[in-house]
Amino acid sequence: MKIALVHDYLNEYGGAERVLKVLSDIYPDAPIYTAFYKPGSSAYNQFKGKKIIPSWVHYLPFFSSYLHSPLRFLTPLIWGSFNFSQYDIVIGSASWYVTKGFNKGKNTKEICYCHTPPRWLYGYKTSVGFQKYWIVKLYAAIVGHFMRLYDFTQAQKVDVFIANSKNVAARIQKFYRRDSVIIYPPVSLPEVPKVPKGDYYLIISRIVGAKGLDLAVNTALKLNLKLKIVGEPAGYYTEYQNLQKLAGNKVEFLGRVSDEELVKLYAGAKAFLALSTDEDFGITPVESMLCGTPVIAFRGGGYLETVVENKTGVFFDESTVESLSSAIKKFEKSKFKPSDCVSQAQKFSKEVFISKIKKLI
Repeated sequence: MKIALVHDYLNEYGGAERVLKVLSDIYPDAPIYTAFYKPGSSAYNQFKGKKIIPSWVHYLPFFSSYLHSPLRFLTPLIWGSFNFSQYDIVIGSASWYVTKGFNKGKNTKEICYCHTPPRWLYGYKTSVGFQKYWIVKLYAAIVGHFMRLYDFTQAQKVDVFIANSKNVAARIQKFYRRDSVIIYPPVSLPEVPKVPKGDYYLIISRIVGAKGLDLAVNTALKLNLKLKIVGEPAGYYTEYQNLQKLAGNKVEFLGRVSDEELVKLYAGAKAFLALSTDEDFGITPVESMLCGTPVIAFRGGGYLETVVENKTGVFFDESTVESLSSAIKKFEKSKFKPSDCVSQAQKFSKEVFISKIKKLI
């Protein structure tokens, strides 16, 4: 079969890009179509050996750096410029950029692996809080109205939706009136080394808004905890310097690290902090459990599908320093078996993902 892969765009390397990486490994001859890519970025570096076909906006000055967000109303023209009629199957990897409903032949099947319906369209927290400015709020309200109509129309053209969690499946049903197959994202790491447990808590996240980083830093300062944060600043998030200033020497910002170093950090942590209030799925808590390290997670979103309370972690109920502090204190008094964490994580393995995708195809 002739298969094409389509992804929002290639810039930061996050959970959606890890899914794309495995899809590209399953179908190594499939070209990757995308709105644009940013040369030298962490995502581009993962795929530069593949055949990448960007849209016409890729060649517009400053589009990949600054203009893709304010000019998001161009997405119908972006995806409309591609023709997939020569393919048997098109697999879209969709979240932010309304990546679905492509031009295709009458025998071409379209599968949409939906990481989430676009958060900015449906009132969910996004990584950039630009809507605090009234002029942006007005602009977003006008553009958002038409983009929601477009998003719904495009969703009806999809043959099969795959949701990355029950949480996202409910959103697909709510906003698109469509059923979906649930296939959890693949969790895969290098071999976990034996390292002594450290005295630090860990966060792996792009340095963006809506990830609970401020909450983690303030809690670490209040409880006098060691905290390590792995990840690079992304998008238009401007609070990184303020976060560093607030953190002082209590928090280590480690930037981007290799997967080998990542595994050591996971394995050596006391616990992993998963703080988003409505995470679509959340691969990092599962990676932590795969390394035998329990999780302290907000009680919501995809975390409810991966973390087993009092067996592989503890939950907290409110996004406040007090609530997170109580959960950490509860965690400190509890005992968790690394083997329980590992066996739970293995339910979300790369092998399970590959098997289910191949079966569906």
